[in-house]
Amino acid sequence: MPNALLEMRGITKVYPNGVVANKDVEFTLTEGEIHAIAGENGAGKSTLMKIMFGMEEPSDGEIYIRGEKVKLQSPQDAIDRGIGMVHQHFMLVPSFTVAENMVLGMEPRKAIGFDYSEAVRLTEETARKYNLAVNAKAKVEDLTVGMKQKVEILKALVRGAKILILDEPTAVLTPQETQELFHELKQLKQQGHTIVFISHKLKEVKAICDRITIMRGGRSEGVFQTSEVTEQEISRLMVGRDVVLKYDKDNTPQGEPILTVDQLGVTDSQGKAHLSEISFSVRAGQIVGIAGVEGNGQTELIEALTGGLHGVSASGAVSVRGTDIRESDILGIRSLGVSYIPEDRMRQGAAGDASIADNLISTQYRSKELNKGPFFKGSKIAALTASLVEEFKVRCSGPQQPIGMLSGGNMQKVVVARECSTSPQLLIAEQPTRGVDIGAAQFIHHKLLELRSNNCAIVLVSADLNEILELSDTLLVMYEGQIVAYFDKPSEVSEEELGLYMLGIHRQDKEQTGRAVNHV
Repeated sequence: MPNALLEMRGITKVYPNGVVANKDVEFTLTEGEIHAIAGENGAGKSTLMKIMFGMEEPSDGEIYIRGEKVKLQSPQDAIDRGIGMVHQHFMLVPSFTVAENMVLGMEPRKAIGFDYSEAVRLTEETARKYNLAVNAKAKVEDLTVGMKQKVEILKALVRGAKILILDEPTAVLTPQETQELFHELKQLKQQGHTIVFISHKLKEVKAICDRITIMRGGRSEGVFQTSEVTEQEISRLMVGRDVVLKYDKDNTPQGEPILTVDQLGVTDSQGKAHLSEISFSVRAGQIVGIAGVEGNGQTELIEALTGGLHGVSASGAVSVRGTDIRESDILGIRSLGVSYIPEDRMRQGAAGDASIADNLISTQYRSKELNKGPFFKGSKIAALTASLVEEFKVRCSGPQQPIGMLSGGNMQKVVVARECSTSPQLLIAEQPTRGVDIGAAQFIHHKLLELRSNNCAIVLVSADLNEILELSDTLLVMYEGQIVAYFDKPSEVSEEELGLYMLGIHRQDKEQTGRAVNHV
């Protein structure tokens, strides 16, 4: 292609186990554009970007930068060629300052030591140059999610990146932070930078991107001007059918309270309060959504509900079906009919080296249906796992395939299948569709609504505001460890209004939230 900044020609990637991630993919970037890559999980877009950033080598195909054929055998090769990548999970050292993170691997020296003042100067100079305001001396652990993302972008820019790969950059941002990011990306584009924007949020793709490459089954389905295709057309090309994330929930009467949280407080060993006077309940057949910017107490709340609080002081009460669970272990909590879809499927949700089958039965292998004394019932396990793989549409070679070989979305389906298949009375769903494509998200949403119809009580914690507004019967907003807003008709709340409460700009008074919580 004439005037192409970067070209990937005939890219094929076949892994040693025979999985074909990319097949003859053509991808082209032109200078100064924002180019989206969209596709289902397992479509091959992540592998393609890893190849562009030197994290993977293609089995076949060629890469050209400004017409010159190049070999990218490591991320450093890509950085040397002006390519930077901002990962979905930030690669920052929390205890370091912004300046210290900025120069990791390229530390300025003074005599025989680290020149911190030069690191600060370089950070401030780069921030001014790109209009990305950051506090160079602030510790990363004290920054907001949006500010951490700015640091990651600056880290790539200070290393000379002219091409920026952004992986799900808005996954944890409020609408206000997203708009700020878009303003900054447009400024970078005006300065001549080229941006690859990987996202499942088609509304945002339409708002910020010039062109879009759609991938499906490891191949490119075509390249389009975003102004010339609708969201429905994009989703149809991605998944092969129409996808609409709007739901008509049935009016199943809500039952008795299953989960009751009363005046819950959590303080860490340094005396910092993470939760203060949290009170709410969740009834059978009810979805209570919890919204909030990450780091405002949601993690500690989930830990209190799932037996994960360690090294902290807790007050108040948390009960499931009348049983206080604050002193219970995970097994004891699960015995009360509690299931849990964790936020981090890699660290908490799955054993990566184990098979899909082993992961699917990991919470129920003690049951009499699956074992007899010291022996497992192999035929029963095989039938159950094969049935779940089929029901939840997990793309794999079979239940014995290691779960670590699956795409993120298919791994998430395994976790959701395991947690939804035991007829739970209470489901804690923490970011259940983070990093999954639009088709898989719709499938998971239907499963949650199916559980709701079967009188399961559900706590839904999500940074996806469309998800939480569409699915929730009742919505709570957390800010700085407290419930600052309550809505009994979430579908009538706009994402912009919700964002103002999440950022602490708006706040209902305690009398409002107190009265409302009593009626949850």
